[in-house]
Amino acid sequence: MCFGTFLLCCILLPRLGPVLFHGIWNAGGPLGKARILLADDHTLVAEAIQRLLEPEFEVVGVVADGRSLVREACSLKPDVVLVDLNMPMLNGLDAGEQLKAAHPGMKIIVLTMNEDAEIAAQTMRTWASGYLLKKSAGSELVKAVREVLRGGKYITPALEDVLAELSTRERAPEAGRVLTQRQREVLQLLAEGYTMKEAAAILNVTARTVAFHKYRIMQDFGLANNSELLRFAMKQRVVNQT
Repeated sequence: MCFGTFLLCCILLPRLGPVLFHGIWNAGGPLGKARILLADDHTLVAEAIQRLLEPEFEVVGVVADGRSLVREACSLKPDVVLVDLNMPMLNGLDAGEQLKAAHPGMKIIVLTMNEDAEIAAQTMRTWASGYLLKKSAGSELVKAVREVLRGGKYITPALEDVLAELSTRERAPEAGRVLTQRQREVLQLLAEGYTMKEAAAILNVTARTVAFHKYRIMQDFGLANNSELLRFAMKQRVVNQT
């Protein structure tokens, strides 16, 4: 071995050591890499996250909406799913719930800009294995994935104290009517500006079915027009309040 090669090995091996160690012991098996599916509708953000994850993990797919996430997760069966909450066509809250119902063992981490502790508590209580903020992804993302792969849970330190306080409170039962899963899907698509015909094509149902759900929602919750329907969608957190 020449001196130059020896020197290069001395420089690189200490840096590669942790990567090799986690590659050997992660869910991907000996010398394998854990497989990750990423869902984010912002291309530049998704690319940055992918760069953070590699080379320690294998990003097997990147999707930009909740419906694609549900479909690809069922097909690819990744070890970990990273999901943003604010996504078109099907939001991350509902997509995560659907994934957990279909695949109870699937590990899902929320990666979001949303610092609402109530939402964080809801996701961690029902289907998420981790919750962290995009602004701290550079220092926390790999750590969170490692923890979840080990079977643990990860909560960003920025919300840890608030979530601990919320978890000690008894959850009050929901009062009044609650939207069904199909109603939430219809509500989000209509709130995003899709026509009833377009929403029907996405959901693979008839336009008449979409119309039925729309007017049933308006009747049950006392909504008079489309403006009130949009405000209701924001209140129900099926679309972002922007």
